[in-house]
Amino acid sequence: MSQNCCAPVDSNQKEAHLNEESCCTPVWVDKDQKLTTAQTNLCPTCGQKGKKVDSLTLKAMLDVSLLAVREVAYLFCRTADCPVVYFAADGLQVFTKDQIRVPVHQKEPDNDHVPVCYCFCHSPATIRAELLATGRSTAIEEIEARIKAGQCACDIRNPQGNCCLGNVSAVVKQFIAAIQVPA
Repeated sequence: MSQNCCAPVDSNQKEAHLNEESCCTPVWVDKDQKLTTAQTNLCPTCGQKGKKVDSLTLKAMLDVSLLAVREVAYLFCRTADCPVVYFAADGLQVFTKDQIRVPVHQKEPDNDHVPVCYCFCHSPATIRAELLATGRSTAIEEIEARIKAGQCACDIRNPQGNCCLGNVSAVVKQFIAAIQVPA
């Protein structure tokens, strides 16, 4: 094992470096699952369909050496009870919740303090507090205004790699129904 797993590695030594076990070692999946995942974009762990993510999103979210990122397409697994957040389209590699820089809303939907909006720090707790205090949520309007002002970076800051408005809207609707606040 190398002394500093995050130190730059000569391109000729990259494959050997990736085969060493360290804090940056990605999780590799059984090669027998390769065809199923590659053909269907299904998570090799839970079997649910993944959503393609840009490599920029993946690299921004990972808390491991970027040497572990291969030159393949990656997908986002939305399944709450699956530990996998990202998986390679060829089915040979996964990155789990403990390898991601931020908590992931889809992986912890019942945790009120995990952001649902990563750009402007809206969480289920802040949305619920506003609903209880004022009878309405302004989160969606605020996010839309900030998007128009060019202030969002969902493609980089949100682990799913795109806009959070659908997730925020679902949380607002869920809380309105639960606390019976008029919409």
